[in-house]
Amino acid sequence: MTTRRINKINSLLKEVISDVINKNVKHPLLSDKLLTITHVDVSKDLHHAKVYVSIIGDAEEKSMALEALTSAAGFIAVNSSKKVSLHFFPELAFKIDDASEKHMHIDDIISKITAEREHRSE
Repeated sequence: MTTRRINKINSLLKEVISDVINKNVKHPLLSDKLLTITHVDVSKDLHHAKVYVSIIGDAEEKSMALEALTSAAGFIAVNSSKKVSLHFFPELAFKIDDASEKHMHIDDIISKITAEREHRSE
């Protein structure tokens, strides 16, 4: 399968899964969370998809939200499959995407270094 087609499917699944989670999933651990699907990585045979999510909260809240998503994966897949025309709808595996936190940490370090340089030059 071509990379271009896989990328289109990844993008489509990202939109559809996000929509289903926001509109159809009524789980108490997810209802008050700021949750974003950052990207989807579907396998070449379209049978499996890793769904990367960014969740605002501490480590325990993220873990509980990830468990809730994992337990609702079948429900999310069934409702998503109704909105997408694929021969096979992939099995969903949710993963925490902590890239934004890493970026914020790097920005914080750079800010501290810049502030210290300015302080030393005074």
